[in-house]
Amino acid sequence: MAVALLVLAAAHPARADSACYPRVFSFGDSLADTGNYRFVYADDSREPALRPPYGETFFHNATGRFSNGRLVVDFIAEALGLPFVRPYWSGSSAEDFAFGANFAVGGASALSAEFFRKRGVPAADNVHLDMEMGWFRDLLDLLCPRDLADCIDMMNRSLFLVGEIGGNDYNLPLLSRVPYKTIRAFTPSVVGKIASTIAELIELGAQTLVVPGNLPIGCIPMYLMMYKSNKPEDYEPETGCIRWMNKFSRYHNKLLVGELEKLRKLHPGVAIIYADYYGAAMEIYSSPEQFEIENPLVACCGGGEEPYGVSRAAGCGHGEYKVCSDPQKYGSWDGFHPTEAVYKAIADGLLRGPYTQPAIFTTTGSCRQLAEHVSSVEYNKVLYDL
Repeated sequence: MAVALLVLAAAHPARADSACYPRVFSFGDSLADTGNYRFVYADDSREPALRPPYGETFFHNATGRFSNGRLVVDFIAEALGLPFVRPYWSGSSAEDFAFGANFAVGGASALSAEFFRKRGVPAADNVHLDMEMGWFRDLLDLLCPRDLADCIDMMNRSLFLVGEIGGNDYNLPLLSRVPYKTIRAFTPSVVGKIASTIAELIELGAQTLVVPGNLPIGCIPMYLMMYKSNKPEDYEPETGCIRWMNKFSRYHNKLLVGELEKLRKLHPGVAIIYADYYGAAMEIYSSPEQFEIENPLVACCGGGEEPYGVSRAAGCGHGEYKVCSDPQKYGSWDGFHPTEAVYKAIADGLLRGPYTQPAIFTTTGSCRQLAEHVSSVEYNKVLYDL
């Protein structure tokens, strides 16, 4: 692991002297985990993401990322001229976190397992946002051992990515087929936890926070298989995604946007940027040919069964699974997580397109690195009802 990190650092030399954000701090789940899982769950050698074919496209080895290559957080770090964000559990000294830290862990939720158990949903203990914030506070003690006030300048100048988080709060009950109305009732608590975490970071001195919404879960191959319907009206005609599940994603995002607006009013001097993962992803599902994706709703790596490339008997990295020859042509890597091609398209949509609210350049106007990523590409924003 140490060798891999050294290779990555050499491949992406730091330019902190000219970077508009010298550090990035990231929180979240498997959509943002750059390698914490293997440390947090050291006894879980069964996790396929810790072995090839995960990581095959860019890193040519499994790095603990739940995809075939880079994630949104990786593309943002690259755009800022920084190394990939180091997993918190892979470092031990202040020097290890000279460019920030990533606290995201695969399987993490916003709420604790206790919340779900109290509501009759079986849930094993797992990482949740309060734990990730505890690790962040421990890191502040490491970086500023004498006084947390010494970290204020660092906090002011850092970029915070709070998510994506919350997806697993819904995945757990959805996979257990908990009734939809019950799951929907969890959303205010999920969003409330994300909002309180943002407020805590602001209290500690954070000045620029990017907060992603949830992806369109109705386009996830595993759910397309599990919740398959014979009724055409259950699907979106323009994408083939499950209508009610995407509506649920929009509901979560609507509540999140509302909470962010409240936080902006309470903290007018802080840049709180909503990252519209849903809109950026729907651009891909609506017009996959624009992104050279041929199979937007199919898993590249998995059980291989038609029409979504997934099965109950096998999954990517375990059982009798198959791997496609060109992951860049697929929307899903393993039936749950996007391919690098989709992550890149989402990141480009955030950095170049209209999928940040407020627009990211209104808060990072002096950031030369991001300005260099702006192109003449016009993104047609997907309009959807929140």
